[in-house]
Amino acid sequence: MDMGGMDMDMGTGSCKVSMLWNWDTIDACFLAKSWHITSRGMFAGSCIGVICLVLILEFLRRVGREYDAFIVKRARLRAKFLSPSASTTGNGIGGVGAGGKSSPSSSNSNSSSALHQQQQSQSQNQDTKTTATPITTQPQTQTQTLGNENGSGIIRPTLIEQLIRALLHMLQFAVAYFIMLLAMYFNGYIIICIFIGAFLGAFIFSWEPLGLAENENDATAVTGCCG
Repeated sequence: MDMGGMDMDMGTGSCKVSMLWNWDTIDACFLAKSWHITSRGMFAGSCIGVICLVLILEFLRRVGREYDAFIVKRARLRAKFLSPSASTTGNGIGGVGAGGKSSPSSSNSNSSSALHQQQQSQSQNQDTKTTATPITTQPQTQTQTLGNENGSGIIRPTLIEQLIRALLHMLQFAVAYFIMLLAMYFNGYIIICIFIGAFLGAFIFSWEPLGLAENENDATAVTGCCG
C-alpha cells in the first residue's frame, strides 16, 4: 500500500487502486481486472468512454421527460375529442336555425300594413341579437371546459406506459450507479471527464422549451383582467 492506495499483481504488471485523490494513468484499474490501463492511448480511450457514459445518462433523462410529455399530450387530445361539449355546440347551432325559421312566418303574417312591418323588423332585430348570443358565447364555454379538463385533470399512466417509465428509470439508475463507482476511484482525470460529460449532456439534451407559452397565457389573462 502506498499513500492510501494498493498495488495488485495482474501477472504482467501492477494494478494501482487508490482510495485517495490521485492522477494515475498507466497501470490504473477501474471496476474490473480486465479494465487495466497499460498505455496512454488506452487511458485516453477510457476517458472518452466515461464522457460518453455520462452523455448516455443525460440522454436517458431526456427520453424520460419526452415520454412523460407524450403521455400528457395524448391524454389531452383524448379529452379534447371525446368531451361532450361537441354535442352542446350542435344544440346551440340547431337552436339558431330554429329561430331563423320562425321569423319568415311572422313577417308574412304582418305584411298587410306598414306599421306591422316596422314592428316585425324590430322584433327580427331583437331575435337576431338573442339568437346570435349563443354563437359567440358557445366557443368560449367550450374552450374553458377543455382548459379545465386539460390543465387541472389528473393523468394516470396505463400499465404499459408505467412499465416503460419504470424501464427508463432503471436504465438511468444503472448508468448513474456505474458513474458513481468510477468517481469512487478518486482519479482526477476520470472525475474531470465526468464533469465534462455532464456539461455536454446538459448542453445537448437539456436544450428544450421552458414553458414560455404558459407564461404568455398567464400574462394575457392578467392583462385582460386588470386592463
